[in-house]
Amino acid sequence: MPTSTLSIESILAPELTLCGVPGTSKKRILETIAERVARFYPELDENQIFNNLVARERLGSTGIGQGIAIPHCRLEDCKRVVGALLTLSEPINFDAIDNEPVDLLFVLLVPQNATSEHLELLSQLAEKFNDRSLCKKLRQCDDSDDLYNLIVSSEQESQ
Repeated sequence: MPTSTLSIESILAPELTLCGVPGTSKKRILETIAERVARFYPELDENQIFNNLVARERLGSTGIGQGIAIPHCRLEDCKRVVGALLTLSEPINFDAIDNEPVDLLFVLLVPQNATSEHLELLSQLAEKFNDRSLCKKLRQCDDSDDLYNLIVSSEQESQ
């Protein structure tokens, strides 16, 4: 039985794969994410996305170390899992577990009644971003299309 029917390719749109995003703080990056997601998925509320991401960060940073964060939250009006991948132009303080600044983020928004499938996806993402050579390649991308193609092809190779 497959561990998950969700894949990065199935939740990540090229339009939500952003390279070299400017940001001065965790709050500013979360605002940018909320704005971009709401623009691409108009049925989702920008303020709700932002507030829920901030509320989740208050429980504990989603910075998993080595310059990587996986901000995530549940959303009431969300009908499908939504992913966004960002590299930042400059690393920012994200209160990560290793106190290192973050420059690589994968955002995960899931329906309110998220099942274990979504927890499985979080686990898969953490495992993927544990691959230092992949993270190095992602950070070296200077084009959003290249970034999208790299993350999708890395997933296909690991299946």
